[in-house]
Amino acid sequence: MRTHFIAIGGAAMHNLALALHEKGYNVTGSDDAIFEPSKSRLQAKGLLPAEMGWFPEKITKDIDAIILGMHAKADNPELLKAQELGLTIYSYPEFLYEQSKNKTRVVIGGSHGKTTITSMILHVMHYHNVEVDYMVGAQLEGFDTMVRLTEDADFIVLEGDEYLSSPTDRRPKFHLYQPNIALISGIAWDHINVFPTYENYVEQFEIFISKITNGGILVYNENDPEVKRIAETAANPIRKIPYHTPEYSVENGTTLLETPEGPMPIEVFGAHNLNNLAGAKWICQNMGIDEADFYEAIATFKGASKRLEKIAESSKNVAYKDFAHSPSKVAATTKAVKEQYPDRTLIACLELHTYSSLNAEFLRQYEGALDNADVAVVFYSPDAVKIKQLEEVTYEQIAKAFNREDLIIYTNPVEFKDYLFNLKPDSNGMALLLMSSGNYGGLNFDEVKKLV
Repeated sequence: MRTHFIAIGGAAMHNLALALHEKGYNVTGSDDAIFEPSKSRLQAKGLLPAEMGWFPEKITKDIDAIILGMHAKADNPELLKAQELGLTIYSYPEFLYEQSKNKTRVVIGGSHGKTTITSMILHVMHYHNVEVDYMVGAQLEGFDTMVRLTEDADFIVLEGDEYLSSPTDRRPKFHLYQPNIALISGIAWDHINVFPTYENYVEQFEIFISKITNGGILVYNENDPEVKRIAETAANPIRKIPYHTPEYSVENGTTLLETPEGPMPIEVFGAHNLNNLAGAKWICQNMGIDEADFYEAIATFKGASKRLEKIAESSKNVAYKDFAHSPSKVAATTKAVKEQYPDRTLIACLELHTYSSLNAEFLRQYEGALDNADVAVVFYSPDAVKIKQLEEVTYEQIAKAFNREDLIIYTNPVEFKDYLFNLKPDSNGMALLLMSSGNYGGLNFDEVKKLV
């Protein structure tokens, strides 16, 4: 089968290209810019375009499938040529569905936690040598790619993103997968550029539930009132399995999970991660892994990349980075680190980087999000606000939104870096938490290791 990727360089797109190449497909692609690690990974398999740009003359009738990435625009020259020739054009999620129509589709949805839960499930399957296909939004230890597609696997585990499918398909990605088994981890308003009201955002999850196949299974987080409400009021013929945060304790910096066999030390920590673990357990049990085997495997799970990832540690100090940017995730992550290191000074740094977080209206959602930090720092780039064509966010708006009088705010990356590298940990030691989906205007996280 011959496939052509329009915007092959994206994190998700290049992994799908690699998976199809591994499956034996004839894969080509184009893009106007490709960065690392996509560039090297495509190059290693001979899939890197010879030159950057869009080349409609390369779109020919013998292409079986065009796969359109979000980075491409609706007026992309290659897309227009494909439409003119009447070629079959798929969005990323549409193509994944096509590849998995004959498999049991397991879809993990939620405003937060979906990458971690998907990673936990794949870790357990990998530990017990159970072959499954998958698509996950982070690079996982022990896995070469973020996408795997085969003819043989009975299950496919899909991270179900609620963002739009493609420039020409405005449906949320997770509406297209039609899961046999689904999970919803939590609902907290996000992507306000696409879903302008909270009600409109919640509606997407109600539609997701309605797409579960008849007789299918919904696993849902009953600790989240909104998730509990829409799950319990759903009228389609499905089986519903609630889960909640399990009992646990923290002793000398180690989290102990309560299991039928007694307390078990685990690598991840924080109530939100224990909640994710409970959801992953139910999914794994419905995929044929019994409870004891799940606990044996999950004990060695260290976390997904960029999700509470420990980047440095000494006898008294520790540093983590986390992808957290939504208000609920920022609050949960900050609380988790303070709970894990109660006697250390927690310095929590948050970069406002996404469209939602830089929106003046949305900012008020952050009230209290950094309250568990001993020192709270917010960084944002006025340039990022301009690039996203948003109204300027002021220092005063941010200070008022977080409602914390001692909040430290930086807008200059050099000044923020100077602040970091001049930190003087006190006698109790320091826990440094860097939360961002960006890099604080060019911060080298490897250099942060020198701080601890």
